[in-house]
This record gives sequence, C-alpha cells and structure tokens, in this order.
Amino acid sequence: MTSPVFRQLLSGRDFAAADPIAGQMVNFSYLIGDRDTGEALLVDPAYDIDGLLDIVDEEGLRLTGVIGTHYHADHVGGNMMGFNVVGIAELLTRHDVPIHLQRPEIEFVTKTTGVSEDSLVGHDPGDEIRVGGIPIHLIHTPGHTPGSQCILIDKRLVSGDTLFLDGCGRTDLPGGDAETLYHSITAGLADVPDDVILCPGHQYSPKPTQTMGETRAHNIVFRPPTVEQWLQLFG
Repeated sequence: MTSPVFRQLLSGRDFAAADPIAGQMVNFSYLIGDRDTGEALLVDPAYDIDGLLDIVDEEGLRLTGVIGTHYHADHVGGNMMGFNVVGIAELLTRHDVPIHLQRPEIEFVTKTTGVSEDSLVGHDPGDEIRVGGIPIHLIHTPGHTPGSQCILIDKRLVSGDTLFLDGCGRTDLPGGDAETLYHSITAGLADVPDDVILCPGHQYSPKPTQTMGETRAHNIVFRPPTVEQWLQLFG
C-alpha cells in the first residue's frame, strides 16, 4: 500500500503570492508524492521555486524529479514576452533531479530555459514513471506544442495546456498545430474514463477541477463531430 500526496497549487495564492505576473497568469503547479517513501515530484514549477520547495519540505517529502507538461515559460521558466520567469533552471541549482518531458519537447525546453539536455529525460508516448510506489502514466498530447503531455495518476489527469475545464490551449505559438490538438483531445484522451478528475494548467474557470465526464459534456471543444468543423472554430 502507498500513501499518495496530491496537491494543486495556484500561482499568486499558494506560491509567488507577491508576483503580479504569477497572479495574472493563474498557473497551477502540482505536487505528487508518496508519503511512505518520502519521494515527491513537482509538475510545472515556475515563478517561485523557493516557495514550491518550501511546500515540499512542509509535507515532509524530498524532491526526486520534475515533470514538465510543455516548454512555455509560465510552466517551466525562461523568457516569456520580455519577462524572465524562474523555473527549472533555478530549481536544478538547488536539487539535481531529472526533468521528465516528452521527447519532441526537449529542443524547445533547452531554448526557452537554457537548461542542458543532460538534465532532461525524454519520454515516448505511453511511458510510465514512478514516484515512490505510485505509477504516473505519461500521455503524449501534441498540438498546443509538439511535446505537450498529460499525466494520469490515481484517477486524476493533469492536463497542462492541452485541455481546460472550458476550452483548450492556443495553437498560434511556435510548434502549435490546431488539427493535431483536435486529435489529441478526442483520440489521445479517449481512453481516460469519465470519472477521472481533470486538473488543468491554469484556473481559467470558476472551479479548479471537474470530472472528464463533465468536461466532455460541457466543453465546447468536444462539440464539433469532425476535424473540419473543429478547425472552423479553433483553427
């Protein structure tokens, strides 16, 4: 038996409380841990590495890795619209841990953050990693970026910017592709059960989470029955 820890952490509130950009961007980072082994992962650490590591310490856990959902600076740090966001580069000066990414995202993360490829672990679709005894399934969901990934753990789907409670990630930034995102959302996530809780990369809705069943029923991105109709709305 394992004792899982799962915390959804909102930028501007739970960490980076004094950072106006973090408050405006309303990013979620996630802490995933195994209480029995004391191991923990952070998902998408940015804006306030000291604050996030303090939360790991407060939980009595030790950081053993990081998962990046995609390369954008508000998720892994680096340069964003003329602002420099702290992230995995600063974290690695404190803890030399692997940064888990989908393989196509590595070149983008190195350019955005300046982190060497030696610190990045590239994964293939369907790979599984573990934090302690807890399995974490990595689902490659390209479209928002070439290497965007979702993370399935213990009836929760951490979706980054692939899918929100309402809407989905934009596709007009480098590496984005609207048709690819359609297939990721409809086919790539088709096997995720309706009772799984969707945990997005931003709080763009009043609720922080909801089930995949609710999302499929109410999110407009699931309404077009064909990719051609989807592209008319989101292309």
